[in-house]
Amino acid sequence: MKYKYISFISLFNLLLLACTNKIDSGKENMSSETKQEQTFKNGYAKINGINMYYEIHGTGQPLLMIHGGGSTMTTSFGTLIPFLSKSRQLITVDMQAHGRTSDRDTPLSFQQGADDVAELLKQLNIGKADILGFSNGGQAAMEVAIRHPEKVRKLVLLSIFYKRSGTPPQFWEFMKNSSFEQLPQVYKDEFLKVNNNPQALMNMYNRDVERMQNFKDWSDEALESIKAPSLIVMGDQDVATVEHAVEMHRLIQGSRLLIMPGNHGGYFGEAMSWQENSKMPGAFINVLEDFLGQ
Repeated sequence: MKYKYISFISLFNLLLLACTNKIDSGKENMSSETKQEQTFKNGYAKINGINMYYEIHGTGQPLLMIHGGGSTMTTSFGTLIPFLSKSRQLITVDMQAHGRTSDRDTPLSFQQGADDVAELLKQLNIGKADILGFSNGGQAAMEVAIRHPEKVRKLVLLSIFYKRSGTPPQFWEFMKNSSFEQLPQVYKDEFLKVNNNPQALMNMYNRDVERMQNFKDWSDEALESIKAPSLIVMGDQDVATVEHAVEMHRLIQGSRLLIMPGNHGGYFGEAMSWQENSKMPGAFINVLEDFLGQ
């Protein structure tokens, strides 16, 4: 039953309750004056047959963030955005069929997601960016580094796996028998807040389930081809095993590996896994900023 709970988190990284909460990390919340001084831009870009919604927060070295499956930019990263945008330019997106971004008549794939992100950077006139992805978004981020290495300065992979064997068998059994009714109402409500279209919500669910049911392993050679300086982060109670994270670390030359106490996304304040008064998100932000600043 433990794995059923954890595996559900991996697909639906939703609900930003933490967006208005404080990260108890020894850092003060940003003042309203600081928030007003930050630059903000949002819009839609025509990307490979879809209208992709994006936001830009702050200024500095670009960092593009790719949310998890079933989520949106805010439900995955709402806790991080106010802090990271203090010192860099954040580009956040809703991926195909998620949130405010439209769908196309093709299944979701990590490869297509990578191509969409690369095209967005091109349209924004950003030659090279740091790329961060969580869960399914981390798998898309990994594909950006493989397919579009010229676009990646540094790579951050949060709570991902590259082979089916990297997760317990119960995960795949759950995905095989998953049903829309198992998605809690609060997740449905949060999706509908940014896209008030029940059919789009159902379509997103079906797209994500199909992608995971048809998940194909990456080859070891694919990971070995990644040359961007990389940080791999895994919770010690994550969907994938710690041993699997070590395998990825050994394949990606020169990568750094961080195992943090916590479950799938809990260590950085992802909405589903948010724990009030946890100091883990603050510790994660410090490590991330140190890695990106090197």
